[in-house]
Amino acid sequence: MSHPTRVDYQTDPSQYRHWKLRFEGPVATLLADFDENAGLRPGYKLKLNSYDLGVDIELNDAINRIRFEHPEVRSVVITSAKDKVFCSGANIFMLGVSSHAWKVNFCKFTNETRNGLEDSSKHSGLKFLAAVNGACAGGGYELALACDEILLVDDRSSAVSLPEVPLLGVLPGTGGLTRVTDKRKVRHDLADLFCTSVEGVRGQKAVAWRLVDAIAKPAQFAAKVQERALELAAKSDRPADAQGVVLPRLAVSVEADALRYRHVTVEIDRVKRTATWTVQGPAGAQPADIAAIEAAGAAWYPLQLARELDDAILQMRTNELDIGTWLIKTQGEVADVLAMDATLLAHQHHWLVRETVGALRRSFSRLDVSSRSLFALIEPGSCFAGTFLELALACDRSYQLMLPDDAAKSPKIAVGEANFKLYPMVTGQSRLGRRFYDEAPALDAVLEKLGQPLDADAAMALGLVTSNPDDIDWADEVRIAVEERVAMSPDALTGLEANLRFNGPENMFTRVFGRLTAWQNWIFQRPNAVGEKGALKVYGKGDKAAFDWNRV
Repeated sequence: MSHPTRVDYQTDPSQYRHWKLRFEGPVATLLADFDENAGLRPGYKLKLNSYDLGVDIELNDAINRIRFEHPEVRSVVITSAKDKVFCSGANIFMLGVSSHAWKVNFCKFTNETRNGLEDSSKHSGLKFLAAVNGACAGGGYELALACDEILLVDDRSSAVSLPEVPLLGVLPGTGGLTRVTDKRKVRHDLADLFCTSVEGVRGQKAVAWRLVDAIAKPAQFAAKVQERALELAAKSDRPADAQGVVLPRLAVSVEADALRYRHVTVEIDRVKRTATWTVQGPAGAQPADIAAIEAAGAAWYPLQLARELDDAILQMRTNELDIGTWLIKTQGEVADVLAMDATLLAHQHHWLVRETVGALRRSFSRLDVSSRSLFALIEPGSCFAGTFLELALACDRSYQLMLPDDAAKSPKIAVGEANFKLYPMVTGQSRLGRRFYDEAPALDAVLEKLGQPLDADAAMALGLVTSNPDDIDWADEVRIAVEERVAMSPDALTGLEANLRFNGPENMFTRVFGRLTAWQNWIFQRPNAVGEKGALKVYGKGDKAAFDWNRV
């Protein structure tokens, strides 16, 4: 069933209700000033800088605008415009009235937005400083944790806290537990104390426990923030004198059963509960030098593609909950995609190309963590090569048609240098590395065929596709595979896919999306949290939560 009101993930600063953006040389400031009357849906007020999905949609947009429209910015200060409160986290009343699916999608998008800060710090030289100038709780502290550094005002009242366990009977849903230990290296017994206390930790104790990096008295706070932001900016290699690229609203036709962008089309079959994605490859002469790329701006093919793909994934995830199987197709020329990749690789250190690769990397990562079954269908006229091969490598299965009697028409795939270098998963592995467990013999065999068009039999021999049916078997094999998949339990499939897709090395991000999300998912459905007398339901009503004391 599609959602009663479609969520639109596109916005721009002229429409913001919650964030204010300021620019001063190499430092941008993002001021949290959430409009309590501008919740995305009715039924709650965003008091005390508490947030909902609408707040995070604006935050995601603001970060993207800093990335692309302001290349001169090297560090971003995230702080509050409200007195005595930085951010009190996700709005509890919003969580109380939301469906389970809504909560899960909200937490997932919020996670991805925070991961995006760390992604930009690591890959693009954009540094983030949380200037915590008031109470900072739950998801507010999780936002601070995603920054490179946290500076806390030492005013005897401002504290950082993760009070979800004692207050709400749930867990911090966007990486708090994992970042406290894995990123900030807070001792586990201190972390236990911290995460089970409502009042939080302030002042020098917060520094001693490693919950923040530094504190400053109110009179010195602004100067200290500015000084630290400039020191962080000095570590960045983003250009001081480059011209930014304005990101216009994407043109998309939203139909009853389709999304149509310039390069991406999603067609929904509600009876079969499938969505067929067709991604159009680059066509015609493409900019190959930096001047031409800069002149193309947001219309430059790889950047436009990244933005369309990202928006389509978000729209489908939130607005089409019943459509559980996505069939991924491409259209274009293998050679054109490999030529595009050659340009990306040749200029990968130029800020605009680097940011575009980053946008593609994050979009592919959204696919990895989408709880949808993903099948790639490699048919005549497709162009699963290089960057486009990532779409197939992200899928749970791939089917490549073999035409034994027509070598010319037989669809080809090609592995490119981009598959090894440009798009690591959140594990740090390439999707090829994930596929072959980084085993040298398999990867060496693939490397030998770098850039060569491979038909279904050749791809199958290298382990690059799941199945290579010929034209006699193709229609039946694909139909049966899809019908079987659609008939299975969506809950079981979500668990299966998440486990199999992240089969490699564990790190902070896989723990956030795997372990933490799975636990949070379960806890959010338990009566102790959301039952009639559950902690989340009685919050703010003056009643005490009634817990079932069974340990399960």
